[in-house]
Amino acid sequence: MKQSGSRPVWRQIPASVWALGCVSLLMDISSEMIHSLLPLFMVSVLHASSLSIGLIEGAAEATALIVKVFSGTLSDYLGKRKSLALLGYGLGALTKPLFALAASADMVLSARLLDRVGKGIRGAPRDALVADVTPIEIRGAAFGLRQSLDTVGSFLGPLLAVGLMLAWADDFRAVFWVAVVPAGLSVAMLSFGVKEPANVKRAKRGNPIHRSNLKRLGSEYWWVVAIGAVFTLARFSEAFLVLRAQQGGMAIALVPLVMVAMNLVYSATAYPFGRLSDRMSHRTLLAWGLLVLIGADLTLAFSARWEVTLAGVGLWGLHMGMTQGLLAKMVADTAPEDLRGTGFGFFNLVSGVAMLLASVLAGLLWDRLGAATTFYAGAGFSLLSLAMLFMRRIADR
Repeated sequence: MKQSGSRPVWRQIPASVWALGCVSLLMDISSEMIHSLLPLFMVSVLHASSLSIGLIEGAAEATALIVKVFSGTLSDYLGKRKSLALLGYGLGALTKPLFALAASADMVLSARLLDRVGKGIRGAPRDALVADVTPIEIRGAAFGLRQSLDTVGSFLGPLLAVGLMLAWADDFRAVFWVAVVPAGLSVAMLSFGVKEPANVKRAKRGNPIHRSNLKRLGSEYWWVVAIGAVFTLARFSEAFLVLRAQQGGMAIALVPLVMVAMNLVYSATAYPFGRLSDRMSHRTLLAWGLLVLIGADLTLAFSARWEVTLAGVGLWGLHMGMTQGLLAKMVADTAPEDLRGTGFGFFNLVSGVAMLLASVLAGLLWDRLGAATTFYAGAGFSLLSLAMLFMRRIADR
């Protein structure tokens, strides 16, 4: 895909988007070094239950998504994105040592919540900043690129964790300490490598969540919010992918390879599907992504054998590559420019509540009825999402 001038799309993407992608890459290396081992650390060292893991993961991710509504709204009010993103990434970096020091599940919960508050603060302003600096005709490619670079970190982190666990005889805490380094580098990259545009038009300063402003977030935007929430119900915490791999008898040090596989597929597909979203029906692409997620859930429910689990995890990563950048583009396209941060914030608020419900339900089903039931439930919610897409298509005719 090329614009009238000649340059390929990836060269037209602004330097600040590339820099934001590298910021995300470094922070994800740090986070995934910890998160790919955290469920195993909690089970084998802290002796936590699957339900406890589901509660912690759900509460942590929901916190991040809910905080985004406030940071997004504040970025619209101030007309500034970078300073809030810097605050969020800085808080995330400062919480990394807490995981190495954790002596109980309660301390892990505190560390996860603080870490995710940081993620929540940075998420909506960062996504709105990507939209602010990118021409609309290549916005899908820009979101796909940032997501792709982010996800490179998501597979390098677990890969590094595997190497260090093998070298250091399963010393979880030592690996967690190493994770502090890329987090610090991420904050430095954001400080010096990202420039906020000076020419973005802002409406007269006012309360972005005033009723008159919220009315400007039209029905098409709220439909995107609704479909995003059901998507989140269908895709609970990835901690359960790690636990499924352990059930298949994988050595503890090798279990993070599951996340490497998922994120390798995710990273490889996010940019191509982001570009595709600039040229094809969003609903069609969402529907295909849901079909892939159903295939992932059914595969993971079928067996815990490592080769079956790996296939299911690969399909899960493909689904993420197809849908995550697309949903971000849909929010950016349907929210007014001066309410873009608020739009991302409300989208993530609703998705945050759905993530909490999904992860708690997944943990309960896992403990009470077994792992397969958890993945069958995910497939059921995916079918519900497909039904919503189908009904919307009929309503629009």
